[in-house]
Amino acid sequence: MEIAGSVVVVTGASSGIGRATALDLLRRGATVVGVARDAAALSELQTGHGLHPAPADVADLAAVEGVVREATTRFGRIDAWVNCAGVVEFGAFLDVPLDDVRRVLDVDLMGYVHGCRAALPGMVERDRGVIVNVSSVLGIVALPYGASYSMAKFAIRALGVSLRQELRTSGVRGVRVGTVLPAAVDTPIWRAAANRTGARPRLAAPTYTPERVARIVVNQIRRPRREVVAGGVLARLILLQHKVWPESAERFFAEEVHRYVLARPGGSGRDRGTLDEPPDGPRRVHGGWNGPGREGARRLAAGIAAGVVVGTVAGRLAARR
Repeated sequence: MEIAGSVVVVTGASSGIGRATALDLLRRGATVVGVARDAAALSELQTGHGLHPAPADVADLAAVEGVVREATTRFGRIDAWVNCAGVVEFGAFLDVPLDDVRRVLDVDLMGYVHGCRAALPGMVERDRGVIVNVSSVLGIVALPYGASYSMAKFAIRALGVSLRQELRTSGVRGVRVGTVLPAAVDTPIWRAAANRTGARPRLAAPTYTPERVARIVVNQIRRPRREVVAGGVLARLILLQHKVWPESAERFFAEEVHRYVLARPGGSGRDRGTLDEPPDGPRRVHGGWNGPGREGARRLAAGIAAGVVVGTVAGRLAARR
């Protein structure tokens, strides 16, 4: 699909990967309808970049259907829909209230379901369109102390598989569904996360820029593929390790979360983050995890971890022989 002249809806457009994707599409000449709860952030993007704002909570099906009606009435069609809205909550499984679990799943999973349910009928009728669902590497290797987020990301991958095969077996050839799986990305989402751990979560190196993920999302619109990992060598090595020896990869990742991600004390243990409302203040693409000195740490961590992963995988393969 040609990006210039296309009509694309992006959810989660107020910050992070969604905002980077919206800006990338606008630069390439697309008409972009941005969806988020934060009307002020969308208005800023409208004034500065020409985005068409559509304030809505993706957990509300009626609101998402309203976005589709508005976009279709104004522009005549929707060529692509990018599901990217998300919230996170950190906490031990038994400590997180069920209402919080439901809220994360309502946004991170049902928000994607709502987008697909609302956008697909028009695409199927025209036999033309692309759905891009932004899942995560955490939809393959789950995040300890973040079960609801990982549950949603696993399910998003299943949603993509189901939709692709239903469209294929129904004879719909012009509508495609692709999934993007980012690794650790420098966005504000972890800083704004709900948190019941008593720690201050931080991202471990290496982290990648939202712009890098946005380019992959845009390429999924241009030439849809089944699943694409948005990350560097380390992310791919961990996924290889998980494929060869799942338990080892899961333990390796869990130790990283315990040793670094949740090692800083200081959380209140009851912060609801952005579960209910968007954060105060201006919204951004970046989260500030790639500050001065981080590049050296990123390369060192990547090198060490890559050696560990390669050694583990090689050992496992040797043991199988």
